[in-house]
Amino acid sequence: MRTTQTFMISFFIRKKKNKPEEALLYARISINGIYIEMSLKRSLEVSRWNQSACKLNGSSMESQQLNKKIDDTKALLYKAYDSLQKEDQVITASAVKSRYLGIDKKHYTLIQLLDYHSTKMKGVLKYGTLKNYTTTETYLKNYLKEKRNISDIYLKQIDYQFTLGFERSLRDLPSLSNNGVMKHMERFKKLMRLAEDLDWIEKNPTKRFKLRFHHVDMVYLSKAELQKIKEKKFKRSTLSIDRDIFVFCCYTGLPYGDVLELKKKHIQIGIDGKKWIYTRRMKTNTLLRIPLLEEAERILEKYKEHPRVNNSDILLPVYSNQKTNHYLREITKAVKINKQLSFHAARHTFATTVTLANGVPIETVSKLLGHTKLSTTQIYARVIDSKISNDMDKLRGKLI
Repeated sequence: MRTTQTFMISFFIRKKKNKPEEALLYARISINGIYIEMSLKRSLEVSRWNQSACKLNGSSMESQQLNKKIDDTKALLYKAYDSLQKEDQVITASAVKSRYLGIDKKHYTLIQLLDYHSTKMKGVLKYGTLKNYTTTETYLKNYLKEKRNISDIYLKQIDYQFTLGFERSLRDLPSLSNNGVMKHMERFKKLMRLAEDLDWIEKNPTKRFKLRFHHVDMVYLSKAELQKIKEKKFKRSTLSIDRDIFVFCCYTGLPYGDVLELKKKHIQIGIDGKKWIYTRRMKTNTLLRIPLLEEAERILEKYKEHPRVNNSDILLPVYSNQKTNHYLREITKAVKINKQLSFHAARHTFATTVTLANGVPIETVSKLLGHTKLSTTQIYARVIDSKISNDMDKLRGKLI
């Protein structure tokens, strides 16, 4: 069976010494008259073998299966030969056999993939996206160590069961919601797609995995709810401080991480002669220029002499993320607002109640939030439109 003048594949049998009526099936790969043999690890009856056709005689299930094995092997050997040609490799019978068996290729590991991604994507992905990938990579390494008792794994060994196991390990983490788990799975799928694009794997085991995001309503405070929180008197200073920093975010749009890193040097005099915040978003490294509204400036003034602020370069005595969220739950309960408050909710409140609802153009709001795409900010505009529509429906009901 000749594909070129020099490349030939044939099949033959070799009788077993202890059972001469039975034989083992072999393939012979020949290039330029130099050949190498390999066993197909299949036994058959000698009487049923047709050497001229390189097939088993008959139509039994055994004959059909063995003849299919011969056809499949022949096709894969052709494929191995063609791939060596395309790569401009030195082609020998031994090289074709090695390519067929997959022992001539370097086998890459998951850690090598993670290192490659981190190195190559450093100047390509935005800071926040790269930071998210770093978290996903940490979870993958923890999964290998804690659930599988290994430090690394060959990419070719990663299968669908590995994918499901990684998802289960993420769901065991109390800090991750369903959508948080799905975000990490989405990044894992992208990493494996990169491995596929690099030809480090032949088949992507994560293709079958379906991402299942839950719809989450955007949480933000109405004008009345924001006022209620501002006016609430707390006996504990921890709650008062946490409330004030939350309100500060409602009037600046800054997320928790950026407020935590806010320094005195970030307050500068803007083009209008008033105080502005000049900083960069941790997530995207986008430059932010935010004019200080009166309420935000009042809070900064209030904590100017606080012990943690007075003798340092920080602007506000921000608690740790864990403590902050714990205090926010207490604040929500105290003011009797049936909403799950977070610093995301404060940012949403700034975008909706504080700015868009008061006529600030969406382009300006987008700049204040540090969005790189206007379409991201338009989500808030749709929320405002929906609120207006609902309010008008209520009004229509009263006017009837």
